[in-house]
Amino acid sequence: MTTPSTDLGFAVVEMFTSQGCSSCPPAEEVLTEIEHDARDRGQRVFALGFHVDYWDDLGWPDRFADAAYTARQEAYARAFGTGRLYTPQMVVNGAVEFVGSDRRRAAGAIAAALTSSATTPVTLQAADLGGQRMAVDYQSAPPPDGAVLHVAVVARGLDTEIARGENAGRTLRQDNVVRAFTSVGLRAERGRVELATPPDLDPHGATVIGYVQEGGNRAVLGATAIDLPTA
Repeated sequence: MTTPSTDLGFAVVEMFTSQGCSSCPPAEEVLTEIEHDARDRGQRVFALGFHVDYWDDLGWPDRFADAAYTARQEAYARAFGTGRLYTPQMVVNGAVEFVGSDRRRAAGAIAAALTSSATTPVTLQAADLGGQRMAVDYQSAPPPDGAVLHVAVVARGLDTEIARGENAGRTLRQDNVVRAFTSVGLRAERGRVELATPPDLDPHGATVIGYVQEGGNRAVLGATAIDLPTA
């Protein structure tokens, strides 16, 4: 199955979050609202929740956390010149960052992003390889030097009972959770990437998001999404 990324405006919204952070659930609700509103309006907004691992030793190990997602946030900290990590952090199109629960800031950043066209459109086609592996074939416009293609599997409607830490006693229902992620240098206009998916992933509640990003200033140049293959 394929879905083209056209030259229409788009917004890739990345949230860095943790189940161990008491200020993160409200921000994740904002991300869910953003994704739902965009879907209702037919807007090309792609929401990704990256669960970082530096909260894991503070009372509750997040089952969705990955050191690679922390490293991604660290790369943004260097690019933005802040040198600091915090949750919840929202990044829109790789160009602007702010506290993820700030609805007004998020709305403004997304509205601005939607006015800009993709400069490196990309399309994806996914296939189930079996054994919790999938292949994603991509095709893009000629990419600039140093461009990177990110491919994420994002799941919705995930419930977790939190026993310890700042959110102890709560059941968190989370959407847009990144369950698999890989990045490749975009040196050609066509290619394939493979991802390992978790055994508990429900393909009916998951989406594959692909987005092209500059390696230097980290601006996002194009994005698209397709349904996860179910067979």
